Amino acid sequence: MMSILAIIISLVLLMYFAYRGWSVLILAPLMAALAVILSGDGVLLLPAYTETFMKALGGYLLKFFPVFLLGALFGQLMADSGAATTIANTITEKLGASRAILVVVLVCGILTYGGVSLFVVAFSIYPISKALFRQADIPKRLIPASIALGSFTFTMTALPGTPAIQNAIPIPYYQTNAFAAPILGLIGGFIMFVLGTWWLQSRANLAKKTGEGYGNHIDDDTKLLSSNMSFVLAALPLILVIAINALLTYGVFPNMDFGAITAKFPELEIKANLGLWSIIIALLTSCSVLILLNLRHFKKLQESVNKGVYGSMLPIFNTASEVGYGAVIATMAGFAIIRDNILNISPNNPLVSEAVAMSVLAGITGSSSGGLSIALQTLGEDYLRLAIEHNIDPELLHRVAVMAAGGLDTLPHSGAVITLFAICHLTHKQSYVNLAIVTIAIPILATICIIMLGTFFDSF
Repeated sequence: MMSILAIIISLVLLMYFAYRGWSVLILAPLMAALAVILSGDGVLLLPAYTETFMKALGGYLLKFFPVFLLGALFGQLMADSGAATTIANTITEKLGASRAILVVVLVCGILTYGGVSLFVVAFSIYPISKALFRQADIPKRLIPASIALGSFTFTMTALPGTPAIQNAIPIPYYQTNAFAAPILGLIGGFIMFVLGTWWLQSRANLAKKTGEGYGNHIDDDTKLLSSNMSFVLAALPLILVIAINALLTYGVFPNMDFGAITAKFPELEIKANLGLWSIIIALLTSCSVLILLNLRHFKKLQESVNKGVYGSMLPIFNTASEVGYGAVIATMAGFAIIRDNILNISPNNPLVSEAVAMSVLAGITGSSSGGLSIALQTLGEDYLRLAIEHNIDPELLHRVAVMAAGGLDTLPHSGAVITLFAICHLTHKQSYVNLAIVTIAIPILATICIIMLGTFFDSF
């Protein structure tokens, strides 16, 4: 019981102080240490920090640093070249400034469904979002929720075939594929998209009635409102990110012979790295093309490159620190008790138990992929057995698991949330409530609807 209480106390304090604006770089290790001490394992404090927290943090940096670095650089180059301005102005002209929220949600959704990392999308779309919202005089505090709706919800967990890592994690456990329960996924995605967009637009309309505009913000020194670049030239880098990523993922890599690589690196898991390699090559190529084609548009190229590179540091360390916290919590005895009790929820309907398990573990770790991985490693076989006993299609298990993990994963201590706010130069206090509505409340509602439909009609 002390271990469970320790986890709860540390998690509540982590969320509270993160919401109050304290840096997660210091909060995550402190709260992980507090959990270890309160659980009565104080003697394990230093090993927990050096062997668990730091190894998890370092492993995350080792794997994802290139994506953060190139993503931040790409976003800065899009802004400073004028490409972001051109795209924002063109879309606003075609659809109208009043639809800025819908535009941002759709663009983010298209990019993430096309395989672009949600962090890359946040980096590259933020300058465009800022220009659109300023032109429409919509409060900037709604930008994180708009980006999150398009990147963290329906395209990440619901739409069939999405290349998001969350949609791939259940495959080996349930022997399914990325298109599991396609119609149910489309229904869930439709619920998230429609209700989320409606909510954000209603907040914008309310702000307009009360006289609240875009506001004055510290990062508004970037001049995005004047550009003579053509729309095709401005959009080409974004298209290249998607096209090169898809070409490598579905065309080049599947037909390559990796014998020379495995001979040199025998312990390397090729398949586990192909997706990351595709993104790195796509981003690096797009950054190079963006620089070469728009060289005359850059006033200070060196300054832009340096600013983009430095801008990647805080987001990746924020996220990695959260991963370290989750790793420490996952080793505690209380975590195993929570996991086992969840398994016994609703014995007559494994879908309910599974949804609770994925949601709780994603909430504790602050990560949908992290929660899914931990839950399926420990409970995957049990849920598959229960599904067979209750004649439930494993595809339904797959879709419910992924959608459920996309709910509580965006609690205030979530690395993705903290990173998004850092990118947007906003705080939890300014923007979290609306983000929580579209990434927690509405996805949970959509998951409940899918569980009900699946319970009555099974998978379809």
